[in-house]
Amino acid sequence: MAASSERMEEEELVKKTGSTSVIWTWFGYKVPDSAQENIFCRICRATVIAKHGNTSNLFYHLKAKHVLEYEESQRMRGDAQKPSQSLGGRKKVGTTQQQSITQAFSKGVAYDKKSQRWTDITKSIAIFLCKDMVPFQTVERSGFLGMVKTLDQRYVVPSRKYFSQVEVARLHDEVRNEVLKELRDIKHYATTTDLWSSRTMDPYISLTIHFINDDWKLCGKCLQTSYFPDDHTGELIAQGLREALESWELDEELQVCITTDNGANVVKAVGLNDWTGLQCFGHRLHLAIEASVKEPRIDRAVGVCKKIVSAFSYTNKRRKALAKAQAELHLPHHRLITETPTRWGSRQQMIERVLEQEKAITQVLKEDKKNRHLVPTWQDIDVLESVNKALSPLMEFTDALSGEDYVSVSYLKPVLHVLNNKVLAPGDDDTEELTKHMKRAILQYLNEKYADPATDDVLDMASLVDPRFKISYIADNRKDYIKTKAVAEIQALLEKHLSAASSTHSPPHTSTAAAEAGQAKKVKRRLGSFFKKASIPGPAALADRDAIEVELQSYLQALDVDGEADPLEWWKLHQANFPRVASLARKYLCIPATSAPSERAFSTGGNIVTCHRAALKPENVDRLVFLAKNLP
Repeated sequence: MAASSERMEEEELVKKTGSTSVIWTWFGYKVPDSAQENIFCRICRATVIAKHGNTSNLFYHLKAKHVLEYEESQRMRGDAQKPSQSLGGRKKVGTTQQQSITQAFSKGVAYDKKSQRWTDITKSIAIFLCKDMVPFQTVERSGFLGMVKTLDQRYVVPSRKYFSQVEVARLHDEVRNEVLKELRDIKHYATTTDLWSSRTMDPYISLTIHFINDDWKLCGKCLQTSYFPDDHTGELIAQGLREALESWELDEELQVCITTDNGANVVKAVGLNDWTGLQCFGHRLHLAIEASVKEPRIDRAVGVCKKIVSAFSYTNKRRKALAKAQAELHLPHHRLITETPTRWGSRQQMIERVLEQEKAITQVLKEDKKNRHLVPTWQDIDVLESVNKALSPLMEFTDALSGEDYVSVSYLKPVLHVLNNKVLAPGDDDTEELTKHMKRAILQYLNEKYADPATDDVLDMASLVDPRFKISYIADNRKDYIKTKAVAEIQALLEKHLSAASSTHSPPHTSTAAAEAGQAKKVKRRLGSFFKKASIPGPAALADRDAIEVELQSYLQALDVDGEADPLEWWKLHQANFPRVASLARKYLCIPATSAPSERAFSTGGNIVTCHRAALKPENVDRLVFLAKNLP
């Protein structure tokens, strides 16, 4: 049966004798059928009944089975019925060029689903859906279908079920394999993690990885946004993080540090796994600010700010009045900012905007009898100005340290130094009761948190291998200790590399019989073999402590580097000069100073799990976030 079907597909079909209808582009008769009784569809090879030359059934078959070809037939019929160019009502000879059957057939037939063109377009649509976080339902909407039809009439868009269950799964496996391949060659890496609840209150845990590749580029990948329905205890989080590393075939010994928020359960999980942890600078600064503003007068002034912003947020009439007042007073046409508890610095931005628009706000509220009581008093303004003066310089540090495309961990020591000696140092014009008190409280909190020995070691080592800072911001009583620690770590790295190289070059294990056979057949050594050097030098040749100390000292005495320079670009140029210290730089400079990468993954998740996509399964959320973050 299958063989006969294949023979039928190979047979050529001919048009109806003497027919001029465009429908015969898609239908025909077998060559042996001289009586032309059995009509076959050229597309699906189905038999269609059409008695007495009536083509209605043929058009109906196209309409029911082959929509694109039916639309093409209607267009061709319309073109055939248009009056041709004529002279005196007579057709102009030689002006009409009829499309050949081959051309019409190739233009109307849909792409085969195994063709390269169909595969490329389908993959491109899947990348569009994932990268731009567009719902799968988009592929079934009329606007999208119309656009695709305009771009390529022969492409038939698959269903959203096909994209969600087949194409996106295939794309996920492809990208995952590429990430796995990239991770196999890394020498050291750092991670970040955080916990999050989606719009549907499903709990997730994220994990991102950061490393410096052979070309000295800082790379970051979002490895997972996994469903985590278990209790968020330190023990279960520790187990989940360890399983995540195992699923990506990552060696825990190569992990330099994990950056987290200040949650007690996450900090405990890091300790249970015996990992080196670094708490997010942004979270610590936020908590330091929260501790510094616990003052009744500040609470009252901030409360007034919130009420003012609320009064202008829910009425268009009041917003128009504010815009009019801004124009009269020549103030910037800015809207008021609402405080967001989860956004660091949003309170300071709210206060700064209220102070900027104080005159316009006062003018509008004085004319409103119901809200006249919200006009800020001079005492409130003084308090807000003191708060703004203390907090406004800190915003720039938080934003600068939250990046993940550049080195950030080596900035922490210099930033703490600048905060202690400049930004938060008492000023002559500071109010004693508020501004100075807030500055002291913030510094006390940060200095206590960063006094932890393990954290201090990580930050000092990162500062040491940054050519812009070196030992400039390391405490005098710790400089010799950090140098000694750096030499020991470099020596350990070289010995580990030597051990790995030895195991790679070691000859395969041979059986006893083979060994005996080798002994039986003794090969005479050549004279040159006695003077041949070993291909892999011993530990003393590579990990010589004196050589490491000399190289480290040469690095520290090298020319100063501009503070705006990229440390990774510097190391790319000078790696050959300081190869041992470069291995330490590659280890420490990949650590993120904040947990912002994990929070960005959750922001992506929030854009995916919207009110229109609240039914997404957790495994699909993980897959879509992974693709949205890792697709090029």
